[in-house]
Amino acid sequence: MRVFIKSLVLFAIVQIGSQLAFSQNLIKYDLKWGEKIPMRDGVKLNATLYLPKDLKEKQPVIIDLTPYISDGYHARGKYFAENGFIYAIVDCRGRGSSEGNFNPFIQEAKDGYDLVEYFAKQPYCNEKVAMWGGSYSGYNQWATAKEFPPHLSTIVPVASVFPGIDYPNPNNIFMSYMIAWLTYTSGKTGNSTLFGDDSFWLNKYADMYQKHLPFEQLDKIVGNETTVFQTWLAHPTYDDYWKSMNPKIEDYQKMNIPILTITGHYDADQQGALTFYENFMKYASAEAKNKHFLIIGPYNHSGTRTPKEAFGGLKFGKESMLDMNKLHKEWYEYTMKNGPKPSFLKDKVAYYVMEDEKWKYVESLEKIATHQKSLFLDSDGNANDVLSGAKLSENIANKSSTDKIVYNPLDISKGLENWKNEEPNYLKDQFTAYRLGNEAVIYHSAPFEDSTEISGGIEAKLYISTDVPDTDLMISLYELTTKGEAIYLTSDQLRLRYRESLERETLMQAGKVYECVFDDFRFFSKKIAKSSRLRLIIKTNNSLENQKNYNSGGNVSAETAKDSKIAHINIHHDAKFQSRIILPIVKNQP
Repeated sequence: MRVFIKSLVLFAIVQIGSQLAFSQNLIKYDLKWGEKIPMRDGVKLNATLYLPKDLKEKQPVIIDLTPYISDGYHARGKYFAENGFIYAIVDCRGRGSSEGNFNPFIQEAKDGYDLVEYFAKQPYCNEKVAMWGGSYSGYNQWATAKEFPPHLSTIVPVASVFPGIDYPNPNNIFMSYMIAWLTYTSGKTGNSTLFGDDSFWLNKYADMYQKHLPFEQLDKIVGNETTVFQTWLAHPTYDDYWKSMNPKIEDYQKMNIPILTITGHYDADQQGALTFYENFMKYASAEAKNKHFLIIGPYNHSGTRTPKEAFGGLKFGKESMLDMNKLHKEWYEYTMKNGPKPSFLKDKVAYYVMEDEKWKYVESLEKIATHQKSLFLDSDGNANDVLSGAKLSENIANKSSTDKIVYNPLDISKGLENWKNEEPNYLKDQFTAYRLGNEAVIYHSAPFEDSTEISGGIEAKLYISTDVPDTDLMISLYELTTKGEAIYLTSDQLRLRYRESLERETLMQAGKVYECVFDDFRFFSKKIAKSSRLRLIIKTNNSLENQKNYNSGGNVSAETAKDSKIAHINIHHDAKFQSRIILPIVKNQP
């Protein structure tokens, strides 16, 4: 009998323990799948809703409008619902379970407006609506904001694409990647497995590159001619096609909602995110500017949403690891629930200083650098080798000299060599620098006498002549440490026909010297160590990852081997032609 009673007691204890364990694992959110939301033209978009469990009072709605299929954002939906918000993941028009056809960047402004106003009227919403998302979904937020839906309370655009400026043609140079992305977002399905097959895409780019096929055939080479690839190629400059997708001056002037912009030093869409930010800060009212905050961290593109402590061979301090979900939650509570301002936002701009491994705060981007420092190009006419002795000097070159780059578009050896060198520590890789040959010039500064913070966007002013009507150049800056490591800092590229404006072309005259300004370098912030040097590389953009310029001055997308011209490019530096880079230096700031 005692054995039986003891067994009952033990069974009861186990049951109670199981119930307690189960109760601790109970979900704290409810799901509403397949909500069909009518747009103004009758097309219905599909939403998956995550709601706080047993919702008893109305709450704000956060919209994530995405072309990447709603299932991929389950964890975000769960997090925000468990923290008192209604999270609506909406498939973009033509994607996932939404009706219609996906036409990138064209449809999101009006659809975003309709979504905001739809959710504001639902019985579970307190008439306050926000948005979430990065990259394309960051663009969606700006596109929606320019339509001024009355119930849009705030946006948090992260790593935002700015169509026609940073994607798909940064500085009017189309990326091979664009066809991979267009395939990723083709049709209704996710396509993530195909998109993630890097070997497939790189081999297709290499096929075009090796055979000197025209860039305009890349969609056919890949096997997907269903996209807007050809439409994009028909607009190589920042024209009305691209402008129509982005806010106008008068739109920025009217915007007056709280905004939190987030990007990273190594974010591929930093140029887009900061173009939106800088336009807003230039044209918006003083009241609106006071409600716009900016964060620039040591992140790559995906890291702007989920920071990584290390990537590309670099490792960052623990302070860099922001809990982005928590920060967003605090921001939404601040802007829509009368909560306190997030404690992280100590001033309007927060930027992370690499090597110092800490966040710093300023009132505006313009307040970061305390002064500028020019370093002038100087050599004896030989700068094509890492060991040549060509200098970045604090003094203007006192003798006339010209450094020469020779770019033969039919020479594919360097491009293929770089393609086959898959380097996981790509931010510290020196493979390319030692194999550039005549396709590049390389300069080094003197060792830094003290550790020095460089923070901001650098600028390069080069005096260039050539014997072809057009060519492409890329400039990259590195820190060369005493350990022999070259740490990538920033870069910029220019198709020389667009040296005066991205909106029109002006071909080069043979032999004439032109001032070419490179002023779209990515923002970075780093404490350059004492005794480190800077390395500057100016090279041709001869890569299978970009649209190849055959130097003819014609339609670059249609050029092939038969259009090829060898470019002899001269970089002039002397008292008259003061080719230089300009560094933003920070001193005596907390």
